[in-house]
Amino acid sequence: MFSRGVASGLALLASYAVALTPLALAQFETRSGFPVGKDVAPWSLTVGDFNQDGDLDLAVVTHLRGVGSIDILLGNGDGTFRRGISYGVDVTFSAAAASLRGNGILDLVVGGANDDVYVLLGNGDGTFQAPVPYPASAESLMVVLGDFTGHGKIDVLDLEATSTQGVVCNCVEVLPGNGDGTFGAPIATAVPYDIDGFAMAAGDFSDDGRLDVAVAGGFGSADQVDILLGNGNGTFSDNGYYEVSAEPGSVASGPFTANRKDLDLAVANTLGSSLSVLLGNGDGTFQQSVYYDTAFPTCVVAQDFDGDGKLDLATSNSGVPPQYPPGVSVFNGNGDGTFQPSTFYPAGEQLNYLATGDFNGDGKPDLVLVDLDGEVVITLLNTGVVSFSPTTPMNFKKQPVGTTSASQTVTLTNTGTTELKIQSMKASAAFATTSSCGTRVAPGAHCTISATFSPKAKGANQGTITIIDNASSKPQVIELLGTGT
Repeated sequence: MFSRGVASGLALLASYAVALTPLALAQFETRSGFPVGKDVAPWSLTVGDFNQDGDLDLAVVTHLRGVGSIDILLGNGDGTFRRGISYGVDVTFSAAAASLRGNGILDLVVGGANDDVYVLLGNGDGTFQAPVPYPASAESLMVVLGDFTGHGKIDVLDLEATSTQGVVCNCVEVLPGNGDGTFGAPIATAVPYDIDGFAMAAGDFSDDGRLDVAVAGGFGSADQVDILLGNGNGTFSDNGYYEVSAEPGSVASGPFTANRKDLDLAVANTLGSSLSVLLGNGDGTFQQSVYYDTAFPTCVVAQDFDGDGKLDLATSNSGVPPQYPPGVSVFNGNGDGTFQPSTFYPAGEQLNYLATGDFNGDGKPDLVLVDLDGEVVITLLNTGVVSFSPTTPMNFKKQPVGTTSASQTVTLTNTGTTELKIQSMKASAAFATTSSCGTRVAPGAHCTISATFSPKAKGANQGTITIIDNASSKPQVIELLGTGT
């Protein structure tokens, strides 16, 4: 992932990067930015309902002045979060969530910096027990959960680099699960074909009922993804490699061809400013990379964002401003293993990671982003057929108390094939709104929504324009920010 520190390389290569696609009408809209903490570097996160209230929560991997922690953010069910408990643990980059004990309560597994993997057992109320270390051979770069030993219990797959004693592992290790939240001694398999592993994804690539792993990495001028087929006992066998582009920092897997179950791969090439798509043949082999342009992608996920039954891809883009702004690129899938050019949504300052989930309970998959420089976690809600432009919050900045600001405007477009019916539109806090939309917006038509800011007291103000319509079971929202002076 980008967290390994390629910022200087990004700046040097900015002039050689591909151009971003033009901004387009949005399917995603920034809902909120949750500050993780001052001088806290959020690196990655994992998603799950940790307190069993039906709303998705986050476990954020953070670093504060070199000290690692797992910060729990509890979901409010509208795309915003509230602060939970923070757990000090010597983390590196990656975390994963699953019910390790088979009791329906989510637990956490975190890669450690001191040659350990940590397990935090969940209490089911959004809190966790103290981290328990399990020895590994080296520092963890990434952890993935699954049954790699064929015993019907969840194991930990750990991608490792160099130990604290300087021993180079460059391997994947399986820590066999005992089914009670504890794990056995690691089983190591070297990463083959003379590369250092950077990231990985698991899946049954050979359709034999065993989990395999794709490891992306590089060494010198070589950048590739290695395929390791699972033997069903925690070990893996080499099965070839495929060329990708520079600094492959993230891998996602899924069936990109709608009428096939064969798993395919997408690789985010950070310094290569591209996305590699490798279609699987169903026997553990893959076709050569097909490249899609996107500037400095740091993470990739596969999800059906537009509800057409075809997997789409989304990348977080770190950005090298001003020429290459940070944000998210969404590639709509054609259902045949190819993808349309990306739609770009600006967000954050330096995006390091993204994940997907339904954070407002409307049945549509949303996105959550880790902003390393901004020290925030950003939610992008999937607005479906209601498209907003711009997608970022209205920010009125400073306004004297007792006065009213100039208006700011957002364009709403109905990108659906049926009429959009608007029941209500209201602004909260010290904001007011007017609209040209009326109660009905025809398919393909657009209208404008305007807002003003009238602070009644000094200090920061945060509000929303809430729109209730027939496009979603939950309100659409436009975030409003302003400061009274």
